[in-house]
Amino acid sequence: MAKVTKTSSRKSEHIRVNLEENVTSGITTGLENYRLPHEALPEIDLNEVSLQTQFLGKELTAPLLISSMTGGSKDTEAINIRLAEAAQESGIAMGLGSQRAALEDDELARTFQVRRAAPNILLFANIGAVQLNYGYGQDECKRAVEMAEADALYLHLNSVQEAVQPEGDSNFSGLLNKINELSKGLGVPILVKEVGWGISGATAKRLIEAGVAGIDVAGAGGTSWSQVEMHRAERDSQARVAASFIDWGIPTSDALEQIRAIDAEIELVASGGLRNGVDIAKCIALGANLAGMANPFLKAADQSTEAVIAEIDEIKTVLSIAMFATGCTTIEQLADINLSKVN
Repeated sequence: MAKVTKTSSRKSEHIRVNLEENVTSGITTGLENYRLPHEALPEIDLNEVSLQTQFLGKELTAPLLISSMTGGSKDTEAINIRLAEAAQESGIAMGLGSQRAALEDDELARTFQVRRAAPNILLFANIGAVQLNYGYGQDECKRAVEMAEADALYLHLNSVQEAVQPEGDSNFSGLLNKINELSKGLGVPILVKEVGWGISGATAKRLIEAGVAGIDVAGAGGTSWSQVEMHRAERDSQARVAASFIDWGIPTSDALEQIRAIDAEIELVASGGLRNGVDIAKCIALGANLAGMANPFLKAADQSTEAVIAEIDEIKTVLSIAMFATGCTTIEQLADINLSKVN
């Protein structure tokens, strides 16, 4: 049996809190302020609508990603396998949770080794960018990619979470140069993602200049990891500090608009509070190439692979109808739609 590291134990706590507590941000995604243009006479057959797309050169049945969630404890292996099985069956992408625990303890690597269940999916390995200031470098990042047999690497940014976490790593200085160096020699694309507070256009510009292949905005409006840490806090003062950040961050829609305004070509992932296919359609129209969701899939994966597949099918159905009702038969056409702003 794998020894329980502090990191491994924390991963199990994170899953428990996400499943049992209300950890939603006090900010909305901003997507409610946009409307897709309804076409009363679409002049197309619903059966003609295709969700097919490509991301990082890999074919997907829909622009959908099971966002990074978990791994690194014996409790989470079953969840990752169910998510991977569903991604394989459905032809969509998947991101792994932070692999730090498995880099600390080789016996935990199995919790991230989902290729046995999903040989063909677009798969993202995942490491906290801040770990580049705590002894991690190209070798550790390559180990994470090889461990998962991943197509690309997510470097996640979670400064607020680390700051409110008693055991957090909060030295974020000099990371841009280290990301730049890593992007030159890793051998797979690097994407940078937030974890629920969003990435601004200005920050995205610096990351793009540093050589990253894509940005996942992971905006405010969904799970707030400061709220997760609030529920983990051992002292009232720690809980109050974490709770203070419930309204922190850049809403998902704002982040998408800011980044597309400074770069029209970068691979862009929308995530943070997305809950259905209409949300995804709006994100595609705002410039996203791919849309990620976590919480709905986590709750389904706590039940079964079939429950995850059912959730994916429902999201695809709603997205297809949204496209049909705007007169679009392809994702490319949806990307050219002009949204109207309510407020």
